Amino acid sequence: MRRLIIEEPVSRPARWSPMVAVFALAVTGLAVLLIRFQWVDYPSGFAALGVGLLLALLAVLLALIAFVRIWQEGRRGLGSAIRGLLLALAILAYPGFFALQGIRLPAINDVTTDTENPPAFSRSRAVLEARKGHIPPDVPAEFREAQREAYTRIAPLTLDVPPEEAFELVKKAAAKRGWRVIEAVPPGGRMGIGHLDAIARTLVLRLPDDVTVRVRPRADGTRIDIRSASRIGTHDLGTNAARVRDFLDEISNLALAS
Repeated sequence: MRRLIIEEPVSRPARWSPMVAVFALAVTGLAVLLIRFQWVDYPSGFAALGVGLLLALLAVLLALIAFVRIWQEGRRGLGSAIRGLLLALAILAYPGFFALQGIRLPAINDVTTDTENPPAFSRSRAVLEARKGHIPPDVPAEFREAQREAYTRIAPLTLDVPPEEAFELVKKAAAKRGWRVIEAVPPGGRMGIGHLDAIARTLVLRLPDDVTVRVRPRADGTRIDIRSASRIGTHDLGTNAARVRDFLDEISNLALAS
């Protein structure tokens, strides 16, 4: 006598979750490439990126619904739901980190070592052409106060070397950080102040940020100030502060090595 074996049906959300997650991965990856290589304008690229992240959230929701269905109705598809959940969470992990940074850090996009007298960005023709006419605006006093409270370690760097030697260290540090230097004026003239203007880019999306470094002589050596400002968005998620710290650490290491 043949026995009929009845299998429980597979949960539909469990089946859909990994498929949506794979689609989310494709959309997100394509959006990152579009932004990174500037194949589209930034608003379009970020819109595509947002769609990819929303799809990843949908995959997470489908997986959670599947877990409930499997628990309550005994349906199959647990492995499929877990795959969809893990892939979606992997897509959301990096943006999720920056979302937490956005909550924890102040909404500023311009950081400097001198909040009282920030280094000014050059307005020369070469610099304006390189930055496509963009000049970072002056920052309100309340933003500078927010910076002082959030980033207590951001401070000028003083070296006991002549300004000319310090300027060479600045240029070497900029090169090591991978910045595109668009103007480098060595210390000299009536004020003895030198400056370096550059364009730095973020790690993943390669978004352009503007940087200027001021080299000023002191009686006991040289003072170095830096200012880093984002072109896109009103919240840098800590990127500029990290860039300033890394640059000053780079100069300090070069000074010690020399």
